[in-house]
Amino acid sequence: MTNQPVSIRRELSGYVTRNVLSTLGLSVYLLADTYFIANAVGTTGLAALNIVLPLFNLLNGVGLMLGIGGATLFSILKIKDQAASKKIFSQVLAVGIIFGLAFSVFGFLFMSPLLHFLGANAGTYGLASEYLTYILLAAPFFACNYLVLSFIRNDNNPQLSMIAMLVSSLFNIVFDYIFMYPLHLGMGGAAMATAVSPIVALSILTLHRKKEDRLLTLQKPTIHFKIIKRVVQLGFPVFLTEMSTGVSIFAFNLVILSLAGNTAVAAYGIIANIILVALSLFNGVAQGIQPLLSREFGIQNWPEVKQILRFGLTVSFAIGTILYLALTFAKGPIIALFNNSNNQELIHYAEIGIPIYFLSLFGSSLNIIFSMFFSAIEEPKHALVLAVLRGYILLLSLLFIFAHFFALTGVWVALPVTELIVVVVSTLFLFSFFNKQLKK
Repeated sequence: MTNQPVSIRRELSGYVTRNVLSTLGLSVYLLADTYFIANAVGTTGLAALNIVLPLFNLLNGVGLMLGIGGATLFSILKIKDQAASKKIFSQVLAVGIIFGLAFSVFGFLFMSPLLHFLGANAGTYGLASEYLTYILLAAPFFACNYLVLSFIRNDNNPQLSMIAMLVSSLFNIVFDYIFMYPLHLGMGGAAMATAVSPIVALSILTLHRKKEDRLLTLQKPTIHFKIIKRVVQLGFPVFLTEMSTGVSIFAFNLVILSLAGNTAVAAYGIIANIILVALSLFNGVAQGIQPLLSREFGIQNWPEVKQILRFGLTVSFAIGTILYLALTFAKGPIIALFNNSNNQELIHYAEIGIPIYFLSLFGSSLNIIFSMFFSAIEEPKHALVLAVLRGYILLLSLLFIFAHFFALTGVWVALPVTELIVVVVSTLFLFSFFNKQLKK
C-alpha cells in the first residue's frame, strides 16, 4: 500500500465520496422536515421541531457510538483475528436494539416533563409532542441505522451504505410532501415520513448478505461486557460530538428564548438545521477515512496514516470554506425558503445570525476530522477531551458569558470562538502524538 500513493488516494476518494453522500442523506431527514414544517405549519412548528432535536441527537448519537466504536474494533481485529471480529456485530446490534426500545419506553412515560425541560411552552408543546410520538415509535430503527451503516461500510461495502441513505432520504422528502400537503397531516405527517425513513434504509442494507466476501454475519448474540466496554470507549468521543449538537441546540434554545422569544428560536432553528447539513458533510469525510485509518493503523503503516489524515483535513476544510461563502452570500433566498409567511422579525434575526454563526464551519471542518482520527487509531482519550471541550465546557461557558455581555450577538459568536480554540488544542495533541511515535 505504501508504494501505491495513487491507489490509496483513489480508494480514499471513493470512500469519502460515498460517505459524504450517505451522511448528507441522513441530515436531509431533518432539513426536509424543517422546510415543509416552516411552510405548512409556520414559525411555531419550527420552534417545536427545534425543541425535539436534542432527543433526535441522543438517539443518533448512541447509534453512532456503537457503530463507529464497533466498526473500528471490527476493522482492527479482522486483520489479526477474523473469528473474533465476526462476533462483534451481533453483540453491538443487540445492544442497539435494547437501547432503542428503552429510549422509546422512557420517552412515552416521561414525554411531558421531558419536553417542558427542553423548553416547550404553551405555544409549542402540542406540536412538539405530536412530532416526538412518531420518533419514539421508530426509536429502535433510528438507533440501529447508523450502527448497521458503519459496520457495512467497514466490511468493504460503502456503496450500499450510500445507496441506502440516498433512497431513504428521497423517500422522506417525497412523503413529507404527500403527508403534509395532499393529506394535510401537519406536524405528524412530517414526523411519520422521517420515522419510516430508517426502516427503508435498513431494508436496503439487508442486501449486504448477498456479498460473497463479507465478514459480517448474524450470530446468536452473547453479550460480552468487556467487548461492549471497548466499543463504547472507542465510540464515546463520537457520541459526545454528536450529542454536543443536541446539547448546544438545547442551551441555545433556552438562552435565545429568554432574550428574544419564539420567533428568534425559529430563526435559530433554520440556522441550526442548515449547519446540521454542513456537519453531516464533515462527518461524511471523517467516516470515509475511518476504515482506512483503522486498517493502516492495524498494520502500523504510519506514512499512509499521515496521508489519509492530510487528505481528510484538506477535503473537509475546502468543503467548509465553500459552504461558508455560499451560505453567507445566499442567506436571503435561503431564509425565504423557510419563511413562507414573510415574517420580517424572523428575517431580521436570521440575517444577523447566519454570517456570524457559520464562521464556526472553518473550525468544525477540522475538529471533526481530528476527533475521528484519534478514535480510529485507538486513542479515545484525546478524542474525548476534544469532544468535551468542543461541545460542553468551552461552548456552554462562552455561550452564557457572551450572551450576558453582548445579548443575541454574543449567542452567535460563542460557537465560532469555541471551534477556533479547539483547533489549537487539537493541533497540539496531534504534534504530541506523532512526536511520541517518532521516539518509539
